[in-house]
Amino acid sequence: MSIETIERDRADDRAAANRTYGRHQRLAKRLLNPVFRLLFRIEVNGVEHVPTTGPAVLCPNHLAAIDSFLLPSVLDRPVLYVGKAEYLDDWRTRWLFPALGMIPIDRRGGEHSKGALDVARSVLEGGGLFAIYPEGTRSRSGKLYRGHTGAARLAIETGAPIVPVGLLGTAEVQPVDAVVPRPFKPMTVTFGPPIPVERYRSRIGDHTVYRELIDEVMFEIQRLTGQEYVPRYAQDDQRPTAPPTEIDSTPTLPRRSSTEVLVSRPLVSTG
Repeated sequence: MSIETIERDRADDRAAANRTYGRHQRLAKRLLNPVFRLLFRIEVNGVEHVPTTGPAVLCPNHLAAIDSFLLPSVLDRPVLYVGKAEYLDDWRTRWLFPALGMIPIDRRGGEHSKGALDVARSVLEGGGLFAIYPEGTRSRSGKLYRGHTGAARLAIETGAPIVPVGLLGTAEVQPVDAVVPRPFKPMTVTFGPPIPVERYRSRIGDHTVYRELIDEVMFEIQRLTGQEYVPRYAQDDQRPTAPPTEIDSTPTLPRRSSTEVLVSRPLVSTG
């Protein structure tokens, strides 16, 4: 396959992504942001750290479902982000979430998630903003967990800098399993300085490098939020201690975190 063909295919992928994901995000933000600002007390810090042009990977901590709506609401640029494919099982969200910027990902990994990975890479290669939670799933304890390396892999492969993001207050606005957010409560979004990846570009495919970079990202997120750091993955900490009752013996593929399937500086544990 020629270089021209590869570049043409990538351009087609970027165009398809722009048509499918986030195509109504600007309109939605114009309509919903005034309501969002009326209902919630939102403080934004460090927005100057988000590039005004060109690609960047935004890496926020994850405390509540509302995080995915809060982050795009405070930025002028469109932001695409990954969300678990199960969100689209409901007819009410099947069209809405992708139109607002969510790229559905099948967390079983492998070929199941390849489409989301291709779209994410296309967004960055096209100069867009892409957000991904390095913890892979929301923290139910309020602590900050070890990061998966998917975000680092995307950043290094595309050359996009990583912008660490600290979210606070969202767990109080929308506690675990709460469907409707609680209004009139404060939320804070803090953007840290971008972490460049040029020094890693010669070592694409080296998982040690991916781990070193994502550990640096988690260090910066911890600095922004003050959360207690837990040196294990969130889904491991939140896994039930007793196995569920066996219903049938049909084998199933284990679901993994969004960052796993998109697949150092020491961190300080305050515990």
